[in-house]
Amino acid sequence: MRPVVLRSERLTLSVPTEADVDAIFQACQDPDIQRFTTVPSPYERTHAEGFIPFAQDRWTTSVEATWAIRDGDTLAGMIGVHGITLGGAGEIGYWMDAASRGRGLLTEAARAVIDWSFSTSGPALQRIQWRAVVGNVASARVARALGFRYEGTSRKVLANAFGRDDAWIAGLLHTDDRMPQPWPVLED
Repeated sequence: MRPVVLRSERLTLSVPTEADVDAIFQACQDPDIQRFTTVPSPYERTHAEGFIPFAQDRWTTSVEATWAIRDGDTLAGMIGVHGITLGGAGEIGYWMDAASRGRGLLTEAARAVIDWSFSTSGPALQRIQWRAVVGNVASARVARALGFRYEGTSRKVLANAFGRDDAWIAGLLHTDDRMPQPWPVLED
């Protein structure tokens, strides 16, 4: 796949570049990003430097599409679709810089990524999966708002520097209406 730039009302989503290293490094100092994602912990500058060519290479191999979420000149976060099988499935993943949270930016970015992922100008996926460490309520609320259907909990399926964790799992099919559904693990 060739990298694409996606745009929404407030955001530009584009491939991360060397110019993003400092912002990525700073954002990934956040204990929540380290706890709830697969970024290394502790997160060092060399991790951010290595992430740039890794993300660019994954586009080339058509296995993964990763974008920097840009709010004007600010790197607000990262979002990607991983494990892409053309005409098949992928898994969405994301993180937001602490200063960019709470403004609906992640939901807006994810809608653009989902639209692209299901389209024939993208990989034309039939299903997008979402998983998060049990207890990552903020991520679950975003997924629910996007129309993902809660499918259950998988035991010890996620691994990061903190060990193995149970995961909440949800899915979105290209034919789903994307209206938020009840999630038994979220109490509002």
